[in-house]
Amino acid sequence: MRQPAARSGSGLLLVGFALATLVGRASAHVDYVTDPPTATRDAVEFAVEVLSDPLNLALVAGGTVGVVGLLTALLVVRPTVPDFEALRSALSSYREYVPWMLRLSLGLPLVGAGFAGYLFSPAVPAEARILQVGLGFLLLFGLATRAVAAVGLLTYLAAFAFNPGLVLAIEYVPGFLAVLLVGGGRPSADHMLSVVAGTAGTYYGRVDPIGGVATRFAELIDPYERYVATVLRVGVGLAFAYLGLVEKLANPSRAVQVVYKYDLTSVVPVDPGLWVLGAGLTEIGVGLLLVVGYYTRGAAAVAFTMLVMTLFGLPDDPVLAHITLFGMISAIFTLGSGPLSLDAWLSPSEERERDRDTVSVAD
Repeated sequence: MRQPAARSGSGLLLVGFALATLVGRASAHVDYVTDPPTATRDAVEFAVEVLSDPLNLALVAGGTVGVVGLLTALLVVRPTVPDFEALRSALSSYREYVPWMLRLSLGLPLVGAGFAGYLFSPAVPAEARILQVGLGFLLLFGLATRAVAAVGLLTYLAAFAFNPGLVLAIEYVPGFLAVLLVGGGRPSADHMLSVVAGTAGTYYGRVDPIGGVATRFAELIDPYERYVATVLRVGVGLAFAYLGLVEKLANPSRAVQVVYKYDLTSVVPVDPGLWVLGAGLTEIGVGLLLVVGYYTRGAAAVAFTMLVMTLFGLPDDPVLAHITLFGMISAIFTLGSGPLSLDAWLSPSEERERDRDTVSVAD
């Protein structure tokens, strides 16, 4: 009985990677690679027109029923695959590097955005070099990490209130929140300074202006650190669902431009409208899996594959705009689903083990 279940688990990943390969090249931030169309199509009218073709309807219906059926079957028979168990064990040893992953995934694009002349998202031109480069370098160094993350979060939210276009970079919100929860980790300047300050006889230890404040704040935050995986997967999941729903399904005219611009029908010879529907539905599906935390690492692997295909398939799509998502998805793959997830509810013993393995990373 376990062997067929193992094949089902492997089948889920294979189906996911196949979908990611087919639609990944159409899964960019549409606003980054196209101009606003002169005429727009009604989303419902567009979908009806595409699905009125019997072949398109059969492909969409068959793919949807197949994926939903497989996910439902896996809900009933939770597979145990030795390879995946070994991988999960290996990833548990990487947990201490998650703060570093998050700092890199936020710090690098912030520095790049500052020098490129835009605010968080390439769709929002702005001269904020000193602010973004300063925040980025402090995150890369891991100096006053939690305070810098708080400033970055408030900056994003304040800018978003005046420019809703920043929703294209909404992944910064869960990213900053996650850094607030885990702190600088190591290697980081915060960790090095704390070691120096805690060593008897050091000159810095006598003056240490921030150690006490950092320790008290860390003690306040520590009980919530276990929710970092939840914050990341829900935030990234909502970002993917938004891209699929708003940028693809609700904005088909612009999404079709991507298909024609990069001649995606030569890659997979299907109707351009089917490309758009497929990309949108896949992004929504992956996003929902991340939000509810069902086969989280598999969903993260599919999301990562989609981003990779986007970078190879769309040569003028800005790489910096995707670094944050790359880093956060890598962190999700490392941590798994975390609390408040369907995976944790179905495997409570695994969740207890995860809680025991949680790494404390005080500044």
